[in-house]
Amino acid sequence: MTRTIAVIGAMDVEVALIAKTLENVREHASAGVTIVDGQMPNSDVRVVATVAGMGTVNAAATAQHLIDVYAPQALIFSGIAGNLTDSLHINDVVLGKTLVYLDTDMRMISQAAPFTNEYHSDEQLLAIADEVLSKLNIKHLAGTIATGNLFIEGEAAAEVKKLTDADAVEMEGAAIAHVAARNEVPALVIRALSDNADTEYETFREFDVSEYADNAARIVIEIIQAWK
Repeated sequence: MTRTIAVIGAMDVEVALIAKTLENVREHASAGVTIVDGQMPNSDVRVVATVAGMGTVNAAATAQHLIDVYAPQALIFSGIAGNLTDSLHINDVVLGKTLVYLDTDMRMISQAAPFTNEYHSDEQLLAIADEVLSKLNIKHLAGTIATGNLFIEGEAAAEVKKLTDADAVEMEGAAIAHVAARNEVPALVIRALSDNADTEYETFREFDVSEYADNAARIVIEIIQAWK
């Protein structure tokens, strides 16, 4: 029986390699996104992949749409993030064992399902990712990722670290994990580190982040192939 896994990125470059890997690909536009629907080679896994756009609302809306339409058995968010820990460096990887919001009063939000102050990637998917990353000899950790709708740069990175003790900061992960938990769908957030959250946005937007995004995408492909 074919199993379905949904993959989301925030930018085209974060999903492009995954889309190129699939066979028997079909594309269609729905709910404001273009969805690539195909088969993972030498596997019984159907992959539906799309680019959500940046920010929590885009991520959450896209995750809910894929869950409603495709009923995936798992959901993976792949992309890049700013590094907040001295133990990792550029192009190392943080797995979102715990995901928290930066700009949200969880005393209020947690009164609705899934009734929690923080969110977590699925333990089985974390274990598969850890095994894949170890096999590829990629330095990584399963840690905390902080999510907010502001691009974090310069001195703000220290404030985020102080507030959350996070290992990485980005703009979508907690929203993905939030929606997945609400729908009881196992999820994994994986982030390749593209910078040290110390670069102004106008400079960062000129960076070629394809190396880091492709790194995350290659890991996702390996995880899907190892998914049982």
